[in-house]
Amino acid sequence: MKKKVFPTPNPDIDLFPDTKPANLNSIAEFNNHIENADLFKIFETVHNYIYANDGLSTHQAFEEILKIIFTKIEDENTLDDHSKFFISDLELDLQRKESITEFRNRITSIFEKAKKRYSNLFEDLDKIKLSNSSLAFTVQNFQGYRFAKSRKDIKGAAFQKFVSTNLRGERGQFFTPDPVVNFMVDFMKPNSKLKFIDPACGTGGFLYAVLRYIRHNESRATLEKSTYNKLYRNISGIEINPSVAEVAMLRTLLEGGNEKNILCANALKQIDQISNIAKEFGILEVEFRKKYDLILTNPPFGTQGRITDKKILASYQLGYKWKYNDKKWIKTNLLQIGQSPEILFIERCVDLLKIGGKLGIVLPIGIFANPSLGYVREFLNSHTKIIAIIDLPPETFIPYGTGVRTSLLFVQVLDEKILKQEMDKNYPVFFGISSKIGYMGNKKGSVIYKKDSNGNIIKDLEGRPIIDEDLSQIRKDYEQLMQTGNIEKDNTYCVRHSELNKRLDAQYYRGDYVKLRRKLLQMKAVPLKDIVTMLSSRSSQLSRPGTTIRYIELSDVNPLYNEIVSYKELYAHDAPSRASFEVHEGDIITAVSGNSTGTKNHASALVTKEFNDCICTNGFRVLKTNNKINPFYLLAFMRTDYFLKQMYQKRTGAAIPAVSDDGLKEILILLPSIEKQEKIAKKVKESFELRAKSRLLLSEIEAF
Repeated sequence: MKKKVFPTPNPDIDLFPDTKPANLNSIAEFNNHIENADLFKIFETVHNYIYANDGLSTHQAFEEILKIIFTKIEDENTLDDHSKFFISDLELDLQRKESITEFRNRITSIFEKAKKRYSNLFEDLDKIKLSNSSLAFTVQNFQGYRFAKSRKDIKGAAFQKFVSTNLRGERGQFFTPDPVVNFMVDFMKPNSKLKFIDPACGTGGFLYAVLRYIRHNESRATLEKSTYNKLYRNISGIEINPSVAEVAMLRTLLEGGNEKNILCANALKQIDQISNIAKEFGILEVEFRKKYDLILTNPPFGTQGRITDKKILASYQLGYKWKYNDKKWIKTNLLQIGQSPEILFIERCVDLLKIGGKLGIVLPIGIFANPSLGYVREFLNSHTKIIAIIDLPPETFIPYGTGVRTSLLFVQVLDEKILKQEMDKNYPVFFGISSKIGYMGNKKGSVIYKKDSNGNIIKDLEGRPIIDEDLSQIRKDYEQLMQTGNIEKDNTYCVRHSELNKRLDAQYYRGDYVKLRRKLLQMKAVPLKDIVTMLSSRSSQLSRPGTTIRYIELSDVNPLYNEIVSYKELYAHDAPSRASFEVHEGDIITAVSGNSTGTKNHASALVTKEFNDCICTNGFRVLKTNNKINPFYLLAFMRTDYFLKQMYQKRTGAAIPAVSDDGLKEILILLPSIEKQEKIAKKVKESFELRAKSRLLLSEIEAF
């Protein structure tokens, strides 16, 4: 017997005996032995061999492996008694040109059939690019494994691990962390009767999780063969990237589905165009609009990939510019120059869902809070019932290549009449704040386990370490809300729809913030806009280039004593673009931008005589008090938790937190009698005078 040319992937297990029978029935006899092996190691061994020997990039090697897996599955789908996907001992001798040519032609012929079957993924000119040695090595490692009949949990888990290892680096945007996927699926509780789609399915994580949930939660009688086939037809995905769509389709095939579950297309195109693509390839539904019961998705987001195609933008309400008019956002007839894809995906999902259908979507936190995106929230409130919003920890997506803060949005699409009825009922909206995702915010996403007071890992009844996460408890709290109609905990709570304002972020409606606002209203507090005028015009000094100005930055204020302590002299034409407002004696400036906003280091100050006519940064707002409030009293109030907590609550933005002008104007200020104000103001004024006297005394000390 000729000695094998290639090593087996695992030296501890002889997966591939010297004799490799081509007959599928013979292979099936030892299939049970093979499927207990570490399939992930087989995938990785093959990938590493190709990478090392063929000069392909990591991703190119990965794509070649996908071609071979499709080829293997195509071979298993043939009705012939004998497999053609094999390499014999004779062919393993790469010096025999005739044998290796016959081998390569045989594998290529199977791949050509696979290309026709999966024509929406492969181009006519696509070829297997592996060298003879790499192709031989790959086929040798895969030939003893039957993807069609092996256990789904083994091959599915191995393939997913292999995919995440090789796509995570440059293509991490196609992944949603398993804890998030599982939470969203558990939250929505899908069943086999629902039609489900993920229009930005990536590698198919949500599709796989929905299938797994249904398998685990429905009886065998429900999932008999005919129903099971229908189940696969009810679960589908769309993915724009061909390479990633290949992965999603392979994952579906490995789970027992078929190639018609995945459509490679741009889900943001006009629905008629998507339907035509589906019809061409015989995939999914021919009609898409209002066809689905459930969508779970994590669309691509960010400003780098903005949609600029005017035809696409014109087919969306959210592709147009909106203006804020009379306390409401109104759509104009002007198209956006470019729109973030996640915003268009919100509307696309609403279009795809039936009346009564539900959506769970991962979105950047700005969608829920940024003032400029209020029109998106207006759209949601006009077309859907807000079910729940869950804030995710900052580290959630760091292992996947981005530190963008995200939240989960769950809504139900309702027609106008039913939606109005729900609003009239003042339905509860569930909010949750997750602070523990179960892994670290490092590149590997290292798992974190619960520990006792002695630092020992806590285990469950079966001796398995318990992951330190809080999403499972948040889901239980939501179920409690469904049963009792109310929930009020530190990180989970409900807010009646009538109490929602222009924002939808979970942090904004935190229990302690809501209680504080109720308390201040009970104490007859008034909004800041009732007692001050906010300066909005840019100083005329800045329009005179040769003028010397005195410029005040955030760092020029001492937050401990609420004093301006310095300024910079410079020419107006050298002033930074953020230089904005001219201040005068008696004005109050308060920070509306920066990480210290709303904290104990929040910068507020009274403008004294020596800083009259200075120019301050637009990181401050300039407040001029009216006769309802003493400026020294207002300054004192700005030092209290009453003020600081409200400012922190109203922050938006993750990188550089900021408070909008509207948010600042709504800050509630306690307004005691003028007599009490004067009493407090007197002490504040005395403190200013004492510090001024102290500085004067120090300035009189002569140097030794």
